[in-house]
Amino acid sequence: MIGRLTGTVLHEDLDGSVLLDVRGVGYELLVPLGALGRATASGAGEELILYVHTHVREDALELFGFASELERRVFRLLLSVPNVGPKTALGVMGAMSPSELLGAVQQRDMTRLGQVPGIGKKTAERLVLELKDKLARLTSLPAASPAAPQHAKGERLMAALVGMGYRPVQAERAVKALASELDTLGLEALLKEALRVLAS
Repeated sequence: MIGRLTGTVLHEDLDGSVLLDVRGVGYELLVPLGALGRATASGAGEELILYVHTHVREDALELFGFASELERRVFRLLLSVPNVGPKTALGVMGAMSPSELLGAVQQRDMTRLGQVPGIGKKTAERLVLELKDKLARLTSLPAASPAAPQHAKGERLMAALVGMGYRPVQAERAVKALASELDTLGLEALLKEALRVLAS
């Protein structure tokens, strides 16, 4: 079982797959939206640390990468919910942080949960039923507002950068660099600052 990888991202696709070079060996991983931007740098150039869940099926072996051990544990909790597969769980992780997911579950926000692809009404109800207590114990985080403005603005900024032709990993890092300004600057000003970061 692979639990953690440290390497350089060689390639990433819009579907969430990345190719991570670890000392000459390329590992293909599926990561949630924003994970590369949140991942910790190892201090050795462009290398990132990703926590890995190895998913084994009869016909395939898939690797899922996360920015932290907490995110990996939340992903595994999601997999324990009936009718939630790895791709759906990955979509949840890309749409909400662990604290936002906790907030949506505790507030029974079916609208927020239902916005995730693959999550219908019944599955949203199942998530609330199965995860309410487990998530609270696991995350030890205060529940966040399910629709945090800062998070939403960061997502819009990232989408704008990708739409301009920047690679997702570049857009993620620019958004991360401007994290302290997301709640004070407008989207147009943030875009100018992001372009300045990417040009430096």
